[in-house]
Amino acid sequence: MNKKIVKILQQNARISDAALGEMLGISAEEAAAEIEKLEKSGIIKGYSVIVDDELYDNSTVYATIELKVTPQRDCGFDDIAKTIMMYDEVESVSLMSSGAYDLAVEVKGSNLKDVALFVSERLSTIDGVLSTATHFILKKYKEKGIFIDKEEPDERGLG
Repeated sequence: MNKKIVKILQQNARISDAALGEMLGISAEEAAAEIEKLEKSGIIKGYSVIVDDELYDNSTVYATIELKVTPQRDCGFDDIAKTIMMYDEVESVSLMSSGAYDLAVEVKGSNLKDVALFVSERLSTIDGVLSTATHFILKKYKEKGIFIDKEEPDERGLG
């Protein structure tokens, strides 16, 4: 049942306990209790809003930065990742399995220059960071399973 609840909440975190309970065949109180268990156990870390930045603030800039780093003795990549994730500009940090780079960092800035300065003055100066490659995101079509573009996809999956 936990997986069903999480999947529903990922699509609509504002769903009422009553509606969730109805979908799962349980009472609203049971649905609320299940959500509380998921939150207390740390499975659910928080809730967020997915925004269409073209409508809200089209000056916002997103980028993915690939980092090649030297793992630290006794902690591997963890200390570098923890340092990086403390910056306000950082949306996410992920350890990658490919050999091309080690960490993928998603950042948000108010313009291209801000992101470029963040990379050159903050990320690239961290001990252990060997190289960076920045990829600016030009347009988002889908995020966290939600379609950002105004056009709904073709039901046949063709367009």
